[in-house]
Amino acid sequence: MRRARPSDAPALAAALSRNRAHMRPWEPHRPDRYYTPAGQAERLGDGGVRWVALDGGRVTACATLSGIALGPFRSASLGYWVDAEYTGRGLATALVEEACRAAREELGLHRVEVGTVLDNHASQRVLAKAGFERFGTAPRYLHIDGAWRDHHLFQRILHDDPPPHA
Repeated sequence: MRRARPSDAPALAAALSRNRAHMRPWEPHRPDRYYTPAGQAERLGDGGVRWVALDGGRVTACATLSGIALGPFRSASLGYWVDAEYTGRGLATALVEEACRAAREELGLHRVEVGTVLDNHASQRVLAKAGFERFGTAPRYLHIDGAWRDHHLFQRILHDDPPPHA
């Protein structure tokens, strides 16, 4: 497991293409370009911070911190996925833990937030193991698999230190 690099774009595109049907119930609709090396190269430069799990040169899982806000908020949103052939091996939990560690130690964030569709129980188990608490339910939160889906919202408070002074 390591921080994603620009050179990972082809392997990410291959993993996402391979898992398109597997992730359909949990992910928003993506344009075809998203599943290409060029589309993933654009994503890798979008300001998010990503980690990948690898098996040889094959990407088997990925976690992304996006919407990183500094100042007094010091928060980010977390998303993650695991290749269908690698589920149940602890990859999601390890990636979530690494993202939270880096969010605190490297980015100086105070909290990380995650949303899951209501019936994504596997993801909710990952979040519970990683110390997240559910703090609400958002009706019609995100357009997933052809409809606006309600989501449970989770957060993990990383520390209670004051923000650094600019």
